[in-house]
Amino acid sequence: MRMASVVGGEAVRSIGTRLRSARERKGLTVLQAAEKLHVDARVLEALEAEDFAALGADVFARGHLRRYAELSGESAAELQLLYARGMQVSRPDLTRIPHRESPARSSRVLPALLVVVGFGAAGLLWWIFTLSRQSPQRLPEELPPSTVAVGSGSAAPGAAAGSAAAEALAADSGAGARALPAGRVPAGVAQVSLLLKFAELNWVDITDADGRRLLQGLIEPGSTRELRGTPPLRVVLGNASAVGLALDGRELNIEGLVHRNGSAHLLVDAAGHVSSAAARLAHGD
Repeated sequence: MRMASVVGGEAVRSIGTRLRSARERKGLTVLQAAEKLHVDARVLEALEAEDFAALGADVFARGHLRRYAELSGESAAELQLLYARGMQVSRPDLTRIPHRESPARSSRVLPALLVVVGFGAAGLLWWIFTLSRQSPQRLPEELPPSTVAVGSGSAAPGAAAGSAAAEALAADSGAGARALPAGRVPAGVAQVSLLLKFAELNWVDITDADGRRLLQGLIEPGSTRELRGTPPLRVVLGNASAVGLALDGRELNIEGLVHRNGSAHLLVDAAGHVSSAAARLAHGD
């Protein structure tokens, strides 16, 4: 539902008009503006139509609104304020509406709640059983264990490397991301270096061809992460337009691979070719 259609949404209705007018003053079409921002043209069309629900989560809508305002020369701060006011108008406080629950409805709620709890318990047991069946992978005895430290992009053998990796993991855990121990790379397969620069808050999940999860979690804006893994790399980004990617120093172009909600599921091979990857299930590693 468009935010401009709610009662009291007159203030928000000017967001789309201001963006469209600013773009036209710049002499840009929607397609040209979308190309400069590296997003789907439908994202900009939704912003100008004030169809914010089509952009997904609130964090995505705010991010696209800010970047479009900066490109068109509009005041990002003013548009963000109008957006925030419109969101407050469109979300009434339902707790203040008096209502009385009938006895018949109460009697139906308890069985439904028990069914939901039962399904939840069954799902938890299935998850625990699945984890218990997975056998851990042992590292070869001829090589010392190594750990990939997210953010540093390097690993060293011995006790000194273990200490440095532990410090890197502790630092990253505060930002909501975690790195897992790295296994041995098969003979004849070279690792690649993937550099990520985050302009906004982002959720990521990155694994390599050996099944190692190199990075997962929420990354703070302004952060940089450098990972090493065996190609092809599977990269999942929650806010793809706010991430810069480079493989072995070569910038990657993900234009046309970003979903309408701003996310992207990518497959990056050793030559730097990027293609769309099918989304995985929660336990599809």
